[in-house]
Amino acid sequence: MSGSSSSVSTVNIPALYSDLWANRQEYIMFRIAKRVAELTPSLEAKGRAPLKLSIGAPTVEPPEAFLEQFKQYLSEPGIHTYSTPRGEPFFRQAVATRMQQRFGVTVDANTEVCSLVGSKEGLAHIFRGLITPRMEPTQQDIILTPDPGYASYVDAIQGAGGFSYPMALLPENDYRPDPEDVIRQLQAEGYDPKRVKAIILNYPSNPLGATAPLAYYEKVVAFARQRNILIISDLAYSEMYFAGEAAPHSVLEVPGAKDLTIECHSLSKPYSLTGWRIGFAVGCKPAIDLLASVKSTVDSGIFKAIQKAGAYALTSQACDDFVAKMNQVYEANQQQLVEGFRRLGWPEATLKQVPRATFYMWLPVPPRYASCETFATELLEKSGVVVVPGTAFGGNGEGYFRMSIVLPPHELEEVIVRMENDGFTY
Repeated sequence: MSGSSSSVSTVNIPALYSDLWANRQEYIMFRIAKRVAELTPSLEAKGRAPLKLSIGAPTVEPPEAFLEQFKQYLSEPGIHTYSTPRGEPFFRQAVATRMQQRFGVTVDANTEVCSLVGSKEGLAHIFRGLITPRMEPTQQDIILTPDPGYASYVDAIQGAGGFSYPMALLPENDYRPDPEDVIRQLQAEGYDPKRVKAIILNYPSNPLGATAPLAYYEKVVAFARQRNILIISDLAYSEMYFAGEAAPHSVLEVPGAKDLTIECHSLSKPYSLTGWRIGFAVGCKPAIDLLASVKSTVDSGIFKAIQKAGAYALTSQACDDFVAKMNQVYEANQQQLVEGFRRLGWPEATLKQVPRATFYMWLPVPPRYASCETFATELLEKSGVVVVPGTAFGGNGEGYFRMSIVLPPHELEEVIVRMENDGFTY
């Protein structure tokens, strides 16, 4: 009988999974969000409704002028039809204008720019285009990856069948590892340096907030040129820096860097557009062509009205003013939390080293905790304060936790009060 299972053997769909994905977990932030959702009723019942300092997402609305412009674009002729993975000419031209005005970098809007459905998508597809998938680690193509670093790097590289080799970002190296030292270490561990396809740079850094001077970029460009390695620069936080700090650099400012660099930018964080999913890649034509080719198999471009709004954001003084205002808000939030953690007994030396860019804080866990994950779990279950254990960003994150400092001041104060009342002192 139709629909009956009595004569049909059990189907084992997991047996059909790709070897690359059979044992993979969801992205760490989604796993944390699930756990928070599970605990929310019990936390609310004891007056500890979750305070979310985990995911890096602004909590304010996008610029008002931006939203007004977007509404107008919705009624333009042809706005609801397919776009293209490379992006509409008007968006790519706005990107070229922005790169020239902000960084003094000239890019060809036709051949050296590609739109992205958020920089996370672009990075994943760059990895797919570079990596020939293999299962044996010693035979896999290698991407040099910051550690601590954005968790999606490792997930996407491994999901493409490659090997993510960690570059240690430590206080001892000013969070700027010498790439030649990394190659020597890699070789000593039995990996073939000739399998290294790319090196990822992420300054300002997620999760550390660390920045890099142009001299460091010059060093990496020379390294990559000598070894024929692509530089993948993740510049998602380029506009998020505090008063008195130099504006973060683009790798493309280094003479000749465009020959071997692809750089990803995001509109998500500075303009409060995380849900809109729009960014762009700029750099050498062969890398842009590769990216566009991979993207053409999986997406048909960003909604044209969003691209129109993105072009407006990149060239609008009103949107630049919004970014500057939000940076002031984040700096004030950071200072409020610094005072709060001082009250909780966190070491003064640590509090004096908080970053002057991004909207993150990276602090040590109290020494009585066996691991950062134990600390983060207890803080969530007891106090409803949601932070990310440092190991979510790599092995070198052990002993630390990351907070996103986007909540309004009264909620940030509630974080400190709960930690104090619930015994989470240093």
